Amino acid sequence: MQIGVIGLGRMGGNISLRLMRAQHHCVVYDNSQDAVKKIADHGAAGATSLEDMVKQLATPRAIWVMLPAGKITEDTIGKLAGMMESGDTIIDGGNTFYKDDIRRAAELSKQGITYVDVGTSGGVWGLERGYCMMIGGDKAAVDRLDPILGALAPGVGTISKTENREGRDARVENGYMHCGPAGSGHFVKMVHNGIEYGMMQAYAEGLDIIHHKDSTELPENERFTIDMADVAEVWRRGSVISSWLLDLTSSALAENPKLDNFQGDVSDSGEGRWTVEAAIEEAVPADVLSAALFARFRSRGNALFANKLLSAMRFKFGGHVEPKA
Repeated sequence: MQIGVIGLGRMGGNISLRLMRAQHHCVVYDNSQDAVKKIADHGAAGATSLEDMVKQLATPRAIWVMLPAGKITEDTIGKLAGMMESGDTIIDGGNTFYKDDIRRAAELSKQGITYVDVGTSGGVWGLERGYCMMIGGDKAAVDRLDPILGALAPGVGTISKTENREGRDARVENGYMHCGPAGSGHFVKMVHNGIEYGMMQAYAEGLDIIHHKDSTELPENERFTIDMADVAEVWRRGSVISSWLLDLTSSALAENPKLDNFQGDVSDSGEGRWTVEAAIEEAVPADVLSAALFARFRSRGNALFANKLLSAMRFKFGGHVEPKA
């Protein structure tokens, strides 16, 4: 299948490469022509502008926008809308606020353009591992995109089969789900990221308690000096709290047990705030997720070991670099 990809950063570039591995034809564009050339060298057709991309794509077109949420995505989709035709599809694979998806879908439908939102999880590892995707939009459009979505998804892999799932959508077991109408994909991904905040905070705080067990504030016979990298590693092996986040934490601690390559300034990228706002709108208690968000606010200027762990996890799974002082 032919598809356009706009935005060739950490995820957009790898999405293009993974699609080409599955024999899909990608037309790619980025403000950086060096980024375009890098992907074109692997077999993609490079575009010099949005107009050039639209011209290179056969109708009905499908264009995947993989840009940071906010103005740049809004502006790009607005420009594309002026160039595309009825029957074409615009896909937003970034971390857009789901209410913006609902608005965009309604606006684009007036032109006959279909809008699909894809909450995409996988970070810098997606090229090899695949991407877990939560999708919102018209069923016919999502079904038409299935060859693309199936190629990006991780597949069943080695995860054991869940009992009593007979008769359910098989795509889910392959790592992608049509959640419902426009906005629902990014809504589910938003809450996914809010949960991610809570899980990361729990690991960080728990390991910080172990890290400080040798504190001089404690009686001498109650002090332990415990190898943090080994704790994270042993928890990976059969523990009820094992996870991919713990895998990445173990890797970071093995590389640098003191994590002195991190300052502990932990950014929040929006989804945690939006999750808490949604909880307020729905009157749903979200104590852990709210606390995890507020802990990120507190981290700025506070170099606790727990905050360094959060920074290390964010770098490992998403390539997120701490803000420069």
